Amino acid sequence: MSRTPHALRASAALTAVLASTLVAGNTTSANAAITAPPDKIVIEVATVNGSGCRQGTAAVAVSPDNTAFTVTYSDYLAQVGGGASPTDFRKNCQLNLIVHVPSGFTYAVASADYRGYASLERGATAIQKASYYFQGSPDTAARNHPFAGPYDNNWQATDETEWGQLVWAPCGVKRNFNINTELRIKAGTSSASKTSFITMDSTDGEINTVYRLAWKECPA
Repeated sequence: MSRTPHALRASAALTAVLASTLVAGNTTSANAAITAPPDKIVIEVATVNGSGCRQGTAAVAVSPDNTAFTVTYSDYLAQVGGGASPTDFRKNCQLNLIVHVPSGFTYAVASADYRGYASLERGATAIQKASYYFQGSPDTAARNHPFAGPYDNNWQATDETEWGQLVWAPCGVKRNFNINTELRIKAGTSSASKTSFITMDSTDGEINTVYRLAWKECPA
């Protein structure tokens, strides 16, 4: 059964204030005692760019308990077959964030939850990708999640990083943080007359992406 995403009206730029008690996704017992920043951290969305998040189709907001931020999309759709354009097989979105961190602390993305809907004909495949990196830094964390037809259901993927593998913001230096996501689909052996798609939203507009942060103190 074919479905199309439900449109949302949302602002693509929003200043989000995160409380100092942001949680780490996978900490060891030694890391669990690390003191969180005494002050609040402010995250500003500098830019939201990409074919999957055109102006007015993505919104960033803080969670009710101030422990994470979410991104909601209303037109993030990759598709092939049927009347799809040749360029529709790949869509992406890059978030460029300005993070104001209290002195003496640094942060990293500990985990991210992605959700959406996919309708894949037999023989079609799709993949959801995400990468995380700081401006000017060679260190990049990347994750892939594949899907294969026949498939006609909601999907969910989680990126989790062990404490020792986290990519931390440089201490004492202001660097914008980038999150680049991508949806890509291939027709494979499926019929060219039938549409297959994957979307990072839903028919009711409630599907979103959740990012959680980890903290640690910088060296004296």
